[in-house]
Amino acid sequence: MPINLPSSLSPDTWPFDLELLTPPAYLVGGAVRDALLGRRSHYFDLDFVMLTRAVKTARKIADRTKGGFVLLDAERQIARVVFAGGTVDLAQAEGGTLEGDLLRRDFRINAIACNPFTGEIIDPLDGQTDLRLGVLRMISRSNLEDDPLRLLRAYRQAAQLGFAIEPETQSAIRELAPLLSRVAVERVRTELGYLLSNPEGVPWICRGCEDGLFSIWFESAIDRFDILTKIDASAAKLATIYPDLGREFSRSIRDTIKTPLLAVAKLAILADSDPTIAETELLRLKYSNAEIKSAIGLLKYLPKLPAKPIAEMSLREQYFLFRDVGIVFPVLAVLAVAAGVAVEDISLLINRYLDADDIIAHPTQLVSGNDLMEYLKLPRSPRIGQFLMEIQLARVEGRIATREDALKLAAELVDQSGEIEIFH
Repeated sequence: MPINLPSSLSPDTWPFDLELLTPPAYLVGGAVRDALLGRRSHYFDLDFVMLTRAVKTARKIADRTKGGFVLLDAERQIARVVFAGGTVDLAQAEGGTLEGDLLRRDFRINAIACNPFTGEIIDPLDGQTDLRLGVLRMISRSNLEDDPLRLLRAYRQAAQLGFAIEPETQSAIRELAPLLSRVAVERVRTELGYLLSNPEGVPWICRGCEDGLFSIWFESAIDRFDILTKIDASAAKLATIYPDLGREFSRSIRDTIKTPLLAVAKLAILADSDPTIAETELLRLKYSNAEIKSAIGLLKYLPKLPAKPIAEMSLREQYFLFRDVGIVFPVLAVLAVAAGVAVEDISLLINRYLDADDIIAHPTQLVSGNDLMEYLKLPRSPRIGQFLMEIQLARVEGRIATREDALKLAAELVDQSGEIEIFH
């Protein structure tokens, strides 16, 4: 029956005119669900089901609006139009009818459609009741089997919405968990990324581990729940004491890799505590080199912090810690607190990190390799790098302070016989 369309579903909010859609066309999925829940997002993600001409309609919308056109699946007739603030997907109805398409979806809350021309909400599976109850209920076990990634999506959506998973659905997910081995790791990594980046995601990651969803990739994760479950609280605690440090937690690992530092910390704890095994696990999931290097750095240094009083760390040890861990130091501090290190103990390192002029946490070079080659009349060789390291360590330890000191030390090193050894 016609109703007042939620304002967030109004065609007035779309990046294209309603007249570009040829009826029958229906808005479906997450956009409808979130509108009925009163959830809003700065980024729009609209999904339409059409009975005919889905790809042609997408191309027409892209042409008229100067949006980007992407053919996602020629066989199933699915296309995307990309705008600055979001995406619009148009797909041919599976099964040939709207109801047939809705019956093939994952959960009842995602099988609600809206006719944008009339404002009618179409809900053949009574997903609105599940929205009111706050539960995720499968449409059918076979739908989950058809695309096992839906097993992970249950946990991701439960975290995002604050919902529970209905018991029968939960049982089916546990039984079907081995099927996840069939899913492309890129798709698994995307769902895991949502959980790692969501403050409510950790309890569902833990539950997913217990239910066998992550054991394919992280065999020993369940042994590290004591740290994993304390990460968000530890981050909040440190952010309250050190707001500048707290702002670093959501920083991306790189401009081209949007994984937040805090998500990398959680990923490191999911992986095996042995850095070599952990690297294999992360490579299997095709994480980037930057993400793997950062996670491995955290795993290497985390055991060292509780093992020895931080106040007793030599300046050299502190220098190598900051050098090796790099930009993920803020979340190393989080993991240390989660592992039981007192905030007062790690404050020495935090204060160094927050001081941009601290030469231990943020070293600068007194001389360059070219400077040394010119001054010492030496050719390029590995020994130049060794000299630079010795100069850096001498500066860190307060034995030199100026460029002249550095050049003098380099000359002394050349006069010494044998190879220069650098000790961590």
